[in-house]
Amino acid sequence: MSLGVAAALTRARERGLDRLEAQLLLAELLDRDRAWLITHDQDLLSAEQACRFEDWLAQRLQGVPLAYLSGHKEFHGLRLRVNADTLVPRPDTEVLVDWALELLQAGALAQPELVDLGTGSGAIALALKHRHPQARVTAVDLSAGALAVARANAQALGQAVDFCQGDWWQPLAGRRFDLIVSNPPYIAGADPHLPALRHEPLGALTPGGDGLSALQALITGAPGHLRPGAWLLLEHGYDQAEAVGQALATRGFERIECRRDLGGQPRVSGGRWPD
Repeated sequence: MSLGVAAALTRARERGLDRLEAQLLLAELLDRDRAWLITHDQDLLSAEQACRFEDWLAQRLQGVPLAYLSGHKEFHGLRLRVNADTLVPRPDTEVLVDWALELLQAGALAQPELVDLGTGSGAIALALKHRHPQARVTAVDLSAGALAVARANAQALGQAVDFCQGDWWQPLAGRRFDLIVSNPPYIAGADPHLPALRHEPLGALTPGGDGLSALQALITGAPGHLRPGAWLLLEHGYDQAEAVGQALATRGFERIECRRDLGGQPRVSGGRWPD
């Protein structure tokens, strides 16, 4: 039985996918944009495309992220490979990248050294290296699977990044940096939104408890890896800015700031290590 573009979209909506999600799913499968779907709504899918559409639709209805189905996600202008070993990069994390780029571009160092802790797919590290190529970038993750994805992304993009496997500071003994960035797990263990994220790696989403333990570990250990005047930037939950800011102040950071995400929520906090 042949299946046309319009019929495929109708079938997706009838099975519970909203109109926009249905369009995004089919557009990704066909490697087209949504405007093309509208102007080619009578075109027929090939037998292979129709079969794959049914498979993708069933998985999407089970909550599998579209990026896992397609195998890639756009982030800060880069096309990144992703899979179930990595979080799907979120647009809000671009706030962290933009702030880091401001600091790098305002700095006087010819070859600043920076590290991305908990790199996942490599999104933050690769975006920073791409936009500030003179930087020496190190990326750390505990997951061997995530690092394999990050290395593949670096190779595909032609970006020279040093990847290390380990738990936060563990693989960085004796090293100091001009900038440290991280999007660590920060969702509380009992957060009601976690079940909807069940297809993404749990350890990259939540450290359990109140969600602050990874952030606290990063703040506590950062001074031993920061050069004088260097910055630490951390992504966190919308309701964690006060706690993170207080932890930074208690540890001795100065010029503590918070940046808001695309929805206006407090999303990234940072502080400068004193000279």
